[in-house]
Amino acid sequence: MKITKNLYLMAAAVLALVSCGQKQAGTVGASSEVESRIEHILGQMTLAEKIGQMNQVSAGGEVSNYAEAIRKGQVGSILNEVDPVKLNEFQRLAVEESRLGIPLLVGRDVIHGFHTIFPIPLGLAATFDPALVEEGARIAAVEATAQGVRWTFSPMLDIARDPRWGRIAEGSGEDTYLDARMAEAMVHGYQGEVLDTTSMAACVKHFVGYGAAEGGRDYNSTFLTERQLRNFYLPPFEAAIKAGAMTLMTSFNDNDGVPSTGNAFVVKDILRGEWGFDGLVVTDWDSMGEMIDHGFGADRKDVAEKAINAGVDMDMMTYGFLSHLEELVKEGAVKQSAIDQAVRNILRIKIMLGLFEHPYVDVEAAKAVQYAPEHLAAARKTAEESAILLKNDGILPLRGKGRILVTGPMADAPWDQLGTWCFDGQKEHTVTPLKALQERFPGQVTYVPGLRFSREKRESFADVVSAARSADVVLAFLGEEAILSGEAHCLADLNLIGSQSELLAALKATGKPVVATILAGRPLTIERDLPNCNAVLYSFHPGTMGGPALASLLSGDANPSGKTPITFLRTVGQAPLYYNHNMTGRPYRGEKLLADIDLEAGQTSLGNTSYYLDYGAYPLFPFGYGLSYTTFEYSNASLDKKEYGVEDTITLSFTLSNTGEYKGTEVVQVYVRDLVGTLTRPVKELKAFERVELASGESRTVTLQIPVQSLAFWGLDGVKKVEPGDFQLWVAGDSATGEALSFKVL
Repeated sequence: MKITKNLYLMAAAVLALVSCGQKQAGTVGASSEVESRIEHILGQMTLAEKIGQMNQVSAGGEVSNYAEAIRKGQVGSILNEVDPVKLNEFQRLAVEESRLGIPLLVGRDVIHGFHTIFPIPLGLAATFDPALVEEGARIAAVEATAQGVRWTFSPMLDIARDPRWGRIAEGSGEDTYLDARMAEAMVHGYQGEVLDTTSMAACVKHFVGYGAAEGGRDYNSTFLTERQLRNFYLPPFEAAIKAGAMTLMTSFNDNDGVPSTGNAFVVKDILRGEWGFDGLVVTDWDSMGEMIDHGFGADRKDVAEKAINAGVDMDMMTYGFLSHLEELVKEGAVKQSAIDQAVRNILRIKIMLGLFEHPYVDVEAAKAVQYAPEHLAAARKTAEESAILLKNDGILPLRGKGRILVTGPMADAPWDQLGTWCFDGQKEHTVTPLKALQERFPGQVTYVPGLRFSREKRESFADVVSAARSADVVLAFLGEEAILSGEAHCLADLNLIGSQSELLAALKATGKPVVATILAGRPLTIERDLPNCNAVLYSFHPGTMGGPALASLLSGDANPSGKTPITFLRTVGQAPLYYNHNMTGRPYRGEKLLADIDLEAGQTSLGNTSYYLDYGAYPLFPFGYGLSYTTFEYSNASLDKKEYGVEDTITLSFTLSNTGEYKGTEVVQVYVRDLVGTLTRPVKELKAFERVELASGESRTVTLQIPVQSLAFWGLDGVKKVEPGDFQLWVAGDSATGEALSFKVL
């Protein structure tokens, strides 16, 4: 068999010269040569070897623990090993000691950077800068692939409207359009323009609806209708597939009683059938086995049958396929053709990534690309763009305002500022705000921690207060530790944890100006803290270079431009509250709140509209909100026509002016409302955005184009189309402002 294998590898190398790098829109884009190569390999495989390709294992520990299984062809993919020496040995076992020499696909959760850590994905979304996000994903791919990782379980495309859900940190927030643009950017960045040895296969997850977990509790059920899925939750996945995403992961949740890993409707009918996806579908960690806990299957054999017949190709850490597929084929419960198709999808990825030709990495060369200066510069710029200025009474920018007190648990927390899902970040490379401020303002900075970590409780802050009295300005770095967000890290209380609010109040009582910089994995409920600070800069965990980025923003060397990718609530009791909700039949019109209600008031005296008596109808900060050190003015907004056909493009023009004293960047946002539909339509939907940089005093005419087809939705008849009728359009700096323009679709 050695001779046969060597001859095969020689032929494969010739074919690779033709096929490498070829892509087609809509699917993973394998060429005919690749497909021929797949069939050649498949024709040599036994049923057991095919099933082995469908098995993924976590390979921590000694290589010898997995050697025999790899030699026998019982492992198609490994995850959770990043040591290039070990990975080379794993690949040697597969390529040189297994019968057919099929290389392993090495996976890893490279979520927002590999060694150079970028802001968490929610922070990436706050940039509204897909090009910058794509650059970060490319850097992550370069660093990870250098060590042998060729598959990342990212991007996460779960629309999330409930900040109690810990995994909100890992996605792009509440908006479908923004999520889709970030999806495309990350897929392009991970995989590169042309597939080569720096390409890392993207894995879009979690398919589908996971972000709507009931009560914001991870792993819980969702109850989304098909129209909700199609109009809000599926479009980012479809955009990622069209962008060329090579793999997809099923989710933990059940939707309307059907766990995703066994859901043939979403995997086979929509993903494979409607979208034509021919990439690899993998389960989430043991999500096949967890269908037993769901009560959707009796045992591992039962759920293995359901998963393969639903369209799953690879089993992550259940061993259900390895243990039971042969038996299921013999019994006729699973067709041989289903297994063949799964293996085709797996081999397609391995061939297109060039793993047959380049299974090994250069261990010494791998070291050189980690933390490259250009990588750190990109991470810093991304952290700058991701920070959101929520409040400023004029205290910022500092511009060297005398003596500075730095305090708070997140001022010098090198591990925690990296954020969640950061397996390969190294805190010794993190530059914290304290360190950066000491370098930016030499001799001006005093540091008194106040709290050692975010959860700590203290009765007195005498040491911090004493230091504050000697300072000209206080910079308090607050928030939450990395462990408090991410998978399975859900919260029912979103206020600043521990004694952080008490620390802020004590600082404010000194009479000195207080600037709160919050580093967190989600939008916290900070309304009670706003009176105790003169300015608030919000930074979703910013990564390796978060310190220099925040120092630049606070000092005025950079101007904040981030926008909220998720609605900031006044209180957790408002959840879920999101900007693109449907219009109710009784919308809020400013009725009385608790303090305004007359004693013995009549039952209908409050107007009978949709709001909370104690907190009203509005959030603390709307979607798309963010201040700058300068001010922007929108004027002369107009559309090129009043009426459009369904194949037309709307051209919007307006003047944007920088009316303040600093150069700045405004994230221009375009929202549309379909006034009457066969279904109730959202009050607003984001349809375009663009970052526009202007010098102080500069004005510019900005033109944006919105295809009328982007107004299509899945209607009552189960068809996606643009419905004729009247529409409104807003162009503004957030989702809550702007003057409406009207137009009609014929």
